[in-house]
Amino acid sequence: MDSVPFFPANRAAPAPLYPWPDNQKSALFLAVDVDAESAWTAKDPKNYERLVTMSYGGYEARVGVPKMLQLFRDLELKATFFITGWAVEAHPAMAEAILRDGHEIGHHGFAHLLPDPGDPMILDEMDRGLDALKRRLGVVPVGYRAPLGESCEQLRVLLKERGFVYSSSWRDDVRPYRQILASGASGVIELPASMSFDDWMFGLTHRFSPRPMFPREHVLSIWNDELEETREWGGLITTILHPQVSGRPIRFKILREFLHTALDYRDVWITTGEKIARHFAECEAGDPTMPPV
Repeated sequence: MDSVPFFPANRAAPAPLYPWPDNQKSALFLAVDVDAESAWTAKDPKNYERLVTMSYGGYEARVGVPKMLQLFRDLELKATFFITGWAVEAHPAMAEAILRDGHEIGHHGFAHLLPDPGDPMILDEMDRGLDALKRRLGVVPVGYRAPLGESCEQLRVLLKERGFVYSSSWRDDVRPYRQILASGASGVIELPASMSFDDWMFGLTHRFSPRPMFPREHVLSIWNDELEETREWGGLITTILHPQVSGRPIRFKILREFLHTALDYRDVWITTGEKIARHFAECEAGDPTMPPV
């Protein structure tokens, strides 16, 4: 333990209290992680030969993503879909449908591998993912979400070098802030997420998990209470939705009811990560207390 430094891992100051646009009281970053089968092959490449296991991820392209796209059309909402490069290569029609509906496409690695400190795959995961999004969809993403919800200094530096505007991986605030790299230089904007809104925690399957699936009443209670209190704080709600979870019938019903609740407030800005990050950058540029980026 003597090797652990005596300073916070995150050296950024607490998030500034910039106002939300159009007199909105808080914001909801509607974010979806499209892993498809790479969620399972990342754990063990031999899972590709375990066809029932793979079918959990395959549900995304067959049912989950189309159902979520229809819901967002019905509610006139735009979301950010963080997609692995593997999912784009394997399911191009699914990825094209997301793009066609006008949603933001974000980077989510290539093979959904954990970006562990010192792992030589970090660079390959980044650049192969960028190549797949550009070649298949014509997209140069500005947003990034780390596979398996992990990050490291090498990755943070790489995000800035590759021109990303924001990431949404950390769990340490309820409002956007600017990352500060270990060197002291400014990093990308962080749109923090909350595990409360990770549907994988509540309702994927009994497969490989000791937990039972949570019933609708429990999940809605958690989501609605978190939304209500975060709204009172003027904060940011960031979802971590997976079409292989929330695209299932009972989970889809939960998501639909939650979004209707958020819309009924009429003062929660429901939008994409890019729009939230661009708004933050505009506020930051006009803030004389902030150092130059």
